[in-house]
Amino acid sequence: MLAEPVARLVLERGLTPLTEPQVKAIPEIINGNNILIVAPTGIGKTEAALLPILSMVVKEGINFRKGVFLLYITPLRALNRDLVERISWWASRLDFKLSVRHGDTSSSERRMQSLSPPHILVTTPETFQILLIGSRLRSHLKTVKWVVVDELHELASDKRGSQLSLGLERLKKLVEGKIQIIGLSATIGEPEQLARFLVGSEESFKVIVTPVSKDIEISLVLPEIVNDDYLLAEKLLTTPEVSARLRVIREALSRSNALLLFTNTRATAEALSNRLLVMNLPTPVSIHHGSLGVEARVRAEEGLKEGELRGVVCTSSLELGIDVGSIDFVIQYGSPRQASRLIQRIGRSGHRIGLTSRGMILCMDEDDAIESTIIRRRALNSIYEPVSPPDAPYDVLAHQIVGMLLEKSRWSVEEMLKLIRGSTPYSRISRKELERVLEFLSNQYPRLLFSEKYSDMIRSGRRRELIRFFFEHISSIPEVKQYPVFNEDENIIVGNLDEEFVAEKGLPGTRFVMGGLVWSIVQVFNGKVIVKKADDSLGAVPFWTGEEIPVTYETAMEVGGFRRMVEEEYRRGGRLEEIVEKVSEKYGVEKDFALKIVKPIFECLEKDIPIGTDKRIVFEKWGDYTIIHACLGDLGNRALSKIVGSIVLSEVGLTVPVSRDPYRVMVERGISPSVILNRIKSLDKGEIMRMLLENIENVGLFKRRFLHVARRMGIIEKDADLTSIKLESLIRSSKGTVI
Repeated sequence: MLAEPVARLVLERGLTPLTEPQVKAIPEIINGNNILIVAPTGIGKTEAALLPILSMVVKEGINFRKGVFLLYITPLRALNRDLVERISWWASRLDFKLSVRHGDTSSSERRMQSLSPPHILVTTPETFQILLIGSRLRSHLKTVKWVVVDELHELASDKRGSQLSLGLERLKKLVEGKIQIIGLSATIGEPEQLARFLVGSEESFKVIVTPVSKDIEISLVLPEIVNDDYLLAEKLLTTPEVSARLRVIREALSRSNALLLFTNTRATAEALSNRLLVMNLPTPVSIHHGSLGVEARVRAEEGLKEGELRGVVCTSSLELGIDVGSIDFVIQYGSPRQASRLIQRIGRSGHRIGLTSRGMILCMDEDDAIESTIIRRRALNSIYEPVSPPDAPYDVLAHQIVGMLLEKSRWSVEEMLKLIRGSTPYSRISRKELERVLEFLSNQYPRLLFSEKYSDMIRSGRRRELIRFFFEHISSIPEVKQYPVFNEDENIIVGNLDEEFVAEKGLPGTRFVMGGLVWSIVQVFNGKVIVKKADDSLGAVPFWTGEEIPVTYETAMEVGGFRRMVEEEYRRGGRLEEIVEKVSEKYGVEKDFALKIVKPIFECLEKDIPIGTDKRIVFEKWGDYTIIHACLGDLGNRALSKIVGSIVLSEVGLTVPVSRDPYRVMVERGISPSVILNRIKSLDKGEIMRMLLENIENVGLFKRRFLHVARRMGIIEKDADLTSIKLESLIRSSKGTVI
């Protein structure tokens, strides 16, 4: 089925036999279908998309001398670097020109691409937007026949996906002929929803799902404290529990050639990396996350690839397909919170076809261990969380409208509405909603567009102002003001700190951890944090905004179901050993681990203490706390905590701290659980909605989201200092607007 030159290169590359997604996808792509390929990492998704495209070009002998025929979009610049190396092997042998374009591309390379466009262009969603508005670059895109979107699940989950979706609709309008769209995604739930997002609201598609058939081994470890852990805890100024986990990590490093240690937050990664550094391990370890400088990240990637490093502590920054060489083991530090995330991370080991992926979840405590057991079961049984794209975000739409006016200075509202509705996130947007966004843009100063009074037409404002707005707000990644951390001794940028950390801790002499090392602040000057290396090995760990990975309602309810199963076995007269045996068999875990997660529940039942399950919510009075045990997940308990806070305020006239996790809500200060319970029982749907929306402007998350949108829509300067803005007043004045 492949053209002879391409088939010959497949043999030369050693890609036979083809993998399951390749066998299934190649004929579908050759037949012209829009395709979403959903498969685990390391199974050849890139080649599944690339080979049939190259084959069709060779077979048909199409002349693409004056334009791009394949646009390859990836979410990360680091992925672009790897892809160019990977794709160039094929392109060079078939005499196709390949280029990469993103924010770091040199001006000389950009000029070369404009004068002599490549056949294959690898880019990011943000740079794709820029290509659409440049007159010369736009003309080179008119020849595009194929678009491949890599790591689609990563893009579709936030506003970058909304931006890309509208951009693809604009590309379809530009191109002379039909575009075939191919998406590549890691394992996710409800892939048809993701495919519809990719191709638009009207195009047809097919989905190819490859189950996690490659061998995968995931162990669960909840370490017991031994005598040596107390000594290490004293040395590291930490707890024996943390020392026990560090001991397990040290042992895994000694057994591995190359290990990835995933954490759920950058702060945890920094703390772990620092403590591993203080331990003076014989095996060199580094760190990798999105707030480190490019040099530090590349150094970690190359160090693993070249064998100079034995391990890297990382966040989701290494979850995607960045090539870091052959990893033989992965540790997930704490519950991964989601099955799809666990499979993606463990799949980084044995990242070659035919190899076994091996990893471990290193659990924090018994609660964390039960959650990890459930998520492991869901992952191994291919029960994944779906990707939920945001629905019609107005800030992205405003930016796209400006881009459309840079392409063409006059549009009819109906013409614009038709194009916008072709994008799945905007398929149900009304004309009235669009007109509100247009009105907002026309009320900007200087005006970005004008509505022609007696017609359906809108026309652009001054081009200079449109270009300024477009480039200032091109990134849909939430903008948290960051300060570059500048090492004055070596004249390099170490990484970035969020505004909140600098505001609270940014005093001369303050020590903090970054890149696993401890730094001392010399001064904060001219938007930079000037630092030098500190002699002290311990420092404050910086915090970054918006890192929580939510536990879904379904996972939390299954944790509740696990507790209920243990209770039911106990009520039937089951002994501890018998229940442990059953859990071990059902969940495929070692008996000693099963004992650790069953025993705390069993002991509560022996003392006749009720437990929260998927069928029962328990209200407990504990000292000055009221604890509501509810297995509702992060979003469910976030809503419940807001309701409880409103009840307490109305009952005692005080605002009291209310905290929550996926399995409980905790109310500080003395208030009877029965008061809260009886009030909750009396609530109707209308009261619940009122409580959830009441005073929402005072919630920290709302304020952060408001700031992101306000900056994106241009009512707050991009570099405005948070402390200088009268935020409450701005929120009040924005009520009823598209913001």
